[in-house]
Formats: sequence, structure tokens, C-alpha cells
Amino acid sequence: MTPSYLNLKKGKLQKRVEKLFKILKNCEICPRKCHVNRLKGEKGYCQLGYLPMVSAFHPHFGEETPLVGRYGSGTIFMTSCNLSCVYCQNYEISQLRIGEEVSFERLAEMMIELQNLGCHNINFVTPTPQVPQIVKSLEIAIKMGLKIPLVYNTNAYDSVKTLKLLDGIFDIYMPDAKYSDDKIATKYSSAPNYFEIIKKTIKEMHRQVGDLVISEEGIAVRGLIVRHLVLPNNLAGSEKIFEFISKEISKNTFINIMDQYWPAYKAHQYPELSRRISEEEFQEAIKLTKKFGLKRIYT
Repeated sequence: MTPSYLNLKKGKLQKRVEKLFKILKNCEICPRKCHVNRLKGEKGYCQLGYLPMVSAFHPHFGEETPLVGRYGSGTIFMTSCNLSCVYCQNYEISQLRIGEEVSFERLAEMMIELQNLGCHNINFVTPTPQVPQIVKSLEIAIKMGLKIPLVYNTNAYDSVKTLKLLDGIFDIYMPDAKYSDDKIATKYSSAPNYFEIIKKTIKEMHRQVGDLVISEEGIAVRGLIVRHLVLPNNLAGSEKIFEFISKEISKNTFINIMDQYWPAYKAHQYPELSRRISEEEFQEAIKLTKKFGLKRIYT
């Protein structure tokens, strides 16, 4: 299957780039709406400016099997994040912002290098604050011969307005569904109105790409993958999340129920987060997916 971005009419991608960079002048790329002029070096919550910032890139074999295949998912870890999760396992990248500012051409070269290594897709981790930079670099990468699907690997704290400008560019959306309680989301991730926001963004993602399609070779080519990290003491509010996916997205949604929570970064400052989850907590989450008739559960 040809990646969607190769089917865009001539000039359409350039128009999307122009619209996205216009948003950066008074930044509303994500729901935080910091209203800083990133084109002039002003920085908001994400502390990012005009150029792309990357922490690492390499074939990744720890992602979901349909993304990894035989040769890996071509993962590009974008520096920074628009959330501040107290238990973030990648806090050096997301909150300490360890990374390097690169040119648009260099980001495009990274995509090509990963493709040349045989990766099945280009997987942008935490793309939200850097969507304009990614799309501008994609335009260059296409001219270099990029021809594999793009994965939007996000915390889902996105702007629907921004996502609509990605319609026909990304083939695979992979949002987190972290919490169903906004107070908890604010306490642990500084994410006001989180559940209402992600319900809108996941709906838009599904509208664009539909349920996950996997090739005969077992490789994801298009569609939605939702990730849900089970937290101790039911802090994630799993039941409401699965109910939302079942009733408002699709019972055929591919959902990865993740059990790898551990108290990283600042989690030990919160007694309720200072332990790993139990097997009982994980199995209870699995039971809840069955309660709502969800059919494609990955663990």
C-alpha cells in the first residue's frame, strides 16, 4: 500500500507547511495555546523554537509487533513534550530536553537513513510540539525518495485543528489514552481537561485512518493503535477509557494494554504511584476490555 503522503496532489503538502508555520507565529499547535512567536525564537511550555530538535533515532524493536516486523520501526525521538508526567520513563528527553537542534534537511536525512536500514515505517515519538517541522522535513524527504508509512506516536494531548492539517499525511496514529479523570491528569501530567481533549483527538485520528489494517506479512500499513498504560490504584481510570473507545470509536480498535509501569522520575514523591502494578490490576484491565466488547487486545 502506497503511503498517503505520496498521493497528495501537487502543491498540497507545501500549503499544509505554510498553514502549520503560520500557527507557530502565535503558537496554538497544541491545546496549551502558549501564544508565543516560535518563528522568532520565543518559547512556550515545550521550550522549542523554529528548528526541529531530536534526541535520538534508530530502528526500534520494542514497539508493537505490527510496527516492528522483521527490520524494526524507524523511530525518531523528538525532544520535549507538552505534558509533564511525574512518572515519565523518558524524562531526559521529554522534560530535561536532552537533544540537538537540527536542520530540516538533517531530519529528512534521518528518515531516509532509517528507510535504507529496512525499517517498515518512520515512527515520530512525541511529534505534537514539532508538527510543522516534521511536515516541512517530510517534504524534503519525499524528494529524497521516502516511501514508507509515517507513525504519529503521541500522548494524544493534541489540537484537532492541527491534526486536520495532517489528514492524508500520516497513515498510522498511535495515541496514548492515559487518564479518564481530568483532576488526576492535571495532578500527575499537568494536563488540564485531558480526557475531553483526547476524546476529540482520537476521534479525529480514527476519522482519518480508520481501524488498523495489517498486511499479509503482518505489518501495519494504516489505521489507529491506542495505547493504555495501567497505573497503580486504578489511577488511569481504565473503565471509562475502554467504554469511550467501544462506544465512540470502534469495537475493532487495536488496543495495547501495557503493564510496564514502574515508578520512574518523580513517582516516588507520590505514595500512590510508588510501586509497580500487580498482576491482579493488569488482569482487571483486560477483563474490562471484554466487558465493552473490544476485540483486538494486544498485551
